[in-house]
Amino acid sequence: MNILITGGAGFIGSHILQRFSKEDCQITVLDNLHSGNKANIPEGVNFIEMDICDERIIDVFEKNKFEAVVHLAAQTMVNASIDDPIYDSDNNIRGTINILEACSKTGVRRIVFSSTAAVYGDVSAVPVLEDFTTDPLSFYGLSKLTVEKYLKLYQKLYGLEYVILRYANVYGERQGDGGEGGVISIFMKLLAQNKALTIHGDGKQSRDFVYAGEIANANWLALNTENINEIYNISTQTETSINELVETLETIAGKKFAITYGAPRQGDILRSVLSNDKAREKIGYKVETSLAEGLRRTYQYFVK
Repeated sequence: MNILITGGAGFIGSHILQRFSKEDCQITVLDNLHSGNKANIPEGVNFIEMDICDERIIDVFEKNKFEAVVHLAAQTMVNASIDDPIYDSDNNIRGTINILEACSKTGVRRIVFSSTAAVYGDVSAVPVLEDFTTDPLSFYGLSKLTVEKYLKLYQKLYGLEYVILRYANVYGERQGDGGEGGVISIFMKLLAQNKALTIHGDGKQSRDFVYAGEIANANWLALNTENINEIYNISTQTETSINELVETLETIAGKKFAITYGAPRQGDILRSVLSNDKAREKIGYKVETSLAEGLRRTYQYFVK
């Protein structure tokens, strides 16, 4: 299979490349290196430094004749989307439309899209199912939800297959401070440096923290499933409060944080836990890495 991975030099992209390297496939990475790192791309992988908004992207598609696209490239920070919704929409909506146009014009068969739990907003009950009402609290969540609707229409108009993966809070090695799971990398760095940390709110807000290796495997499953044109939550289906997260990190590190509590951040969701029943049933997804094990691997990475 000839695959394009947009944003493949980033945090999640690096884990996807690691997973896909085990398979018989040809991979091209397209990344503007704004937040990605070229060092994340293994030798032998074709790399193109380009922004997804670049109008020349059609030339890349025509030259390479991709069969499938894994679309990761995006603006992923909730705060940044609220501070600058135009920048967020340019990256997440306009950039994706540019990719979709190239897909439809060059015969790409399938696109796997990285969406987010942020499309749901605050919910009254957990775990959240894929058919729950969507009511984003941030422009980031709104831009991702908008792209989901574009995908459905491109499928209807042009026959482009899609699989939408709504990620819970992703964490793991090589993660930066951005994105929804960025709280873990921030905490890891502070813990490794014996610095104090600030928790926004009372720490009782909960998240569903999923290791990046699970995300990588879910993308491979999505590329190969027959259950297409569907939305799947990719999660652990386990609720963990920020206070519980800190306690687990302290146990792994064998030392205590100095903690201060600050004001809640605008756009933050109070509770977020995603059901993964549909993904387990229809694409064969399963959780193989516990939170403690994933955090242990991530902590070792940041200590090094």
